[in-house]
Amino acid sequence: MSEQTARPKTELPFLERHYHLLRRLHSLTGVFPIGVFLIPHLTTNSSIVWGEVFNAAKYSHLGDKAGGVATFQHEVDFIHNLPALIFIEIFVLWLPIAYHSILGIYFARSGRVNTDRYGYQANWRYAAQRITGYLGVLFLFMHISSLRWGWTYGGIMPSFDPDNAASTTAIHLQGGLFPYFNAAFYLVCVLALVFHFANGLWTAAITWGLTISKQAQQRWGVVCTAVGLGLAGAGVAAIVGFTTLDPAKAEEIENRMKTEVAVLSPATDAG
Repeated sequence: MSEQTARPKTELPFLERHYHLLRRLHSLTGVFPIGVFLIPHLTTNSSIVWGEVFNAAKYSHLGDKAGGVATFQHEVDFIHNLPALIFIEIFVLWLPIAYHSILGIYFARSGRVNTDRYGYQANWRYAAQRITGYLGVLFLFMHISSLRWGWTYGGIMPSFDPDNAASTTAIHLQGGLFPYFNAAFYLVCVLALVFHFANGLWTAAITWGLTISKQAQQRWGVVCTAVGLGLAGAGVAAIVGFTTLDPAKAEEIENRMKTEVAVLSPATDAG
């Protein structure tokens, strides 16, 4: 019997004593906060494309091809006007994501890996989960700090104007160290996060004992693949939509929206 095996559980370090509980909480905080972050973000960002498809007639009075720009601005306004937004960000997103990131780095570097229990998983998939995790932590920190504190990291992250959401996003993604560098950077990071989330959904079901048999794991794998492909498609659509958008045209539409709101506001207040 090894020395560590012979030691009473109470003498083990905190992380060792509560490994399985922390592992499950790590899995849970990976599914919900990252999912809460990814799904609304990618749905909102891809509205620059699907908004043009579904809302072209609704916003036709704002000009040609105003559907995507107006829909995206509407979605951004909705998010920024949510009640208790800072509370939601801190307790639903930031703290759980911070916990998931810190524990994820610890688990990845401590040698307590899943391959001893789930040896049937492909090595590349496990390695990709670790690599995309590191990249995801870096990208999420850069993204949050740029939006909240204005850190642009030499122009890699945006100086986002929520009142001119589409035009400033288009300018950002079409620029960078060289033309469209930022778009390429975002594409890599977003796809990394999508893989990490979709693959994490699959492993979370195993961690929580929801998919015991090989057949159940295969069926759940199909669902997770579909989720990943859907989110990846939304991410790609968003980046393509903004990199092909004329920023000046988008700004014109945004200004017309502001004028429209200014005209309607007095009548609304009076009523």
